[in-house]
Parts: sequence; structure tokens; C-alpha cells
Amino acid sequence: MHAGEGWGREDTLPCMRHLSRRLFVVSLLLINALARTAAMAQKTADGDQQFAELGACKLVSGQQIDGCRLGYRTWGKLNADGLNAVLVPSWFGGASNVFGVVVGPDKMVDPERYFVIAVDALGNGVSSSPSNSKTQPGPAFPAITIRDMVNAEYRLATETLHLKHLHAVVGISMGGMQTFDWMVDYPNFMDVAIPIIGSPRASSRDLLVYQSIADAIRADPAYRQGKYESKPPVPAAQRISMMNITTPANFVHTTPRDKFAETYAANDERGILPADANDFLWQMEAMIHNDAANGGSMEDAAKRVKARVFVVVSAQDHMVNPTPALEFAPLVGAKTLTIDSECGHMGFLCDAATVNPAVRGFLDGK
Repeated sequence: MHAGEGWGREDTLPCMRHLSRRLFVVSLLLINALARTAAMAQKTADGDQQFAELGACKLVSGQQIDGCRLGYRTWGKLNADGLNAVLVPSWFGGASNVFGVVVGPDKMVDPERYFVIAVDALGNGVSSSPSNSKTQPGPAFPAITIRDMVNAEYRLATETLHLKHLHAVVGISMGGMQTFDWMVDYPNFMDVAIPIIGSPRASSRDLLVYQSIADAIRADPAYRQGKYESKPPVPAAQRISMMNITTPANFVHTTPRDKFAETYAANDERGILPADANDFLWQMEAMIHNDAANGGSMEDAAKRVKARVFVVVSAQDHMVNPTPALEFAPLVGAKTLTIDSECGHMGFLCDAATVNPAVRGFLDGK
């Protein structure tokens, strides 16, 4: 380089000063961004309610949810390679604030080992639902499907949490239905799928129960075609649920005959409250139309699955018949566990001493 050329020229000094100012500004922006991130991390403790603002959620029907938001909570930390995330979608009517039965060192998913994401499924009253939509309230809220729930959860994982992969999806009941959809619709996004007392498609027995509940809601005079001012308890819907959530034997053992009148009256007064009847109905309709094969054959749907699958069912389940899940399991080479408990649909809780370590072991690759 000759004298007077390149970095030695005087006319380069303004450029260098400009470059220095730009670097200083970029550094300030970076420092501010890191400070904001650190502040957010301090504010968000394990189990805190958070929301993902997704804008418009396009639905499989062609409609959309305006101002779509998804509630979620997290526990634990993402590891260095970002591959220890476990997503747990909520069950029917459930919300992420009750996921203490799933998350813990002695529960199904250990937050010391995994970054756990508990998601409030669409329609549960926390995430976008008929009861909380400002622009599409009550009966104006579009119908949702299990697939719509999963699509929104995928956006949460990728757009909000910026995850490139999940270690696993673990779901119970309607969460298990979502897990079947997850493994079929996003086969490359997870290593493990564990549907628990869920189903890839409603059986005829399931349809009998779900449709009866839906009809009971619509037939209740206080429902008023979904245009009520105060939440109706719709007690008939609650009665049908009570008859099917466990087994006849369990009901007899837990509700003595001399206590029945008192129990019946209390349950009728409360009904499905504090649940909102429209939220309840919208999720019920999603389960009625649940179909992981999306109108095709289960054999073709199974060919898409790449995850290791562990299917947990309850033999005496009156709410989600185990047959469809057990028929799907061999199609994907799944390991299975059948609970035989008079607790029926709630067998995963009554037999937690068996279910929890089995789930933890499968998550750990054992």
C-alpha cells in the first residue's frame, strides 16, 4: 500500500467516524435488548401465566380467529442444544394452572431435566375462546378442531419460543387427541409422542357420550342459543359427564347411597360451572370431529409418524374408548400401557405410581 492511500488517507477519517458512531449505536441497541431479555427472564418464573399473541389464526374450516392468543406456562430451562423441550397440551376444559399433576420430579415430566411448556388449548377460556373474544364473542366464535389447536401450538413453539424441535409432546385426554394430531401433522418436529387416555379418532361410544353432552347444552333453556348474559350451569351436561368420567363401581364406592341426594343436588346447582357453556360446547364439538387421519385411513396417517410413540389407555374408560388408540399403536410400532382401574378415565391419576415412572422412563429413552 502506497503512502497516502487506504487507511492513511485523510478523507477516510469522516467514514471512520461515521462507522464508529454506527457501531456505538448498534452496541447500545444490543445492550438494551439484552437488558430487556434479562428483565423478562427475571419477571417470568416457573409456572407463570404467559400469552403468545399470534395475530390471526387460520382454521382448517377456512375461517379465522381474530386477535388469536394462546396461554402457556413453562418450567425448567432449555438446554444448550435446544432439544429438551416437552410440550403438554391441556385436556378438555383444563387450563395450564392445574398442571401440577403432570409437572414435577416425581410426576410425568421432570422440569429439572426438561423445558416443559404447558399450553392452554384454544377454547379453554384462557386462550382465545367464545367467552373471551372481543370481536367474535359467544356464538360468533368460529368452530375449532383438534387440528386447529395443534396448529396454534406449533406457532407458539416456533414463532414465540423460537424452537426448532421438540423432544416430546405429552398429552392427557383431549391433550392425548392433540398428541396424535401432532405426531401425524408435524412428524419431523418431535422425537417422542405420548398420548395418554386419548384417541386418534372418536369411537362410536365416544360419539354417543359427546353428542349427548352437546345436545344437553343446546337444549338447556338458560343456554339461549349461546347468547346468555350469565353463565348457565347446564346440569344435564354435568350429569352425563359424571356418569362417564369414572365407572359405575367407582361411583358406588365414592358416593354412598345415603349421600346421593345431597351430592346430586350440589352437582346440579353447580353444573359445569365455573366453565363457560360456549367454551365447553366448542371444545366438545372439536372432540366430536377429532380425526388424526383428516378423513383418510389410519394406515396412511400412521405412515407419516416418525416419533417414538408410547400409548397409554385405560381399559375401563367410559369417556375415551381405548379401542382406536390400541388399533393405531401397532401401525406406528408404539409401546403400550393399559391401566385396568375402576377409576376409568381418571385411571392415570389413580394408578399414578405405575403411569408416571413409565412416562418418565420413555421420555428418557428407557
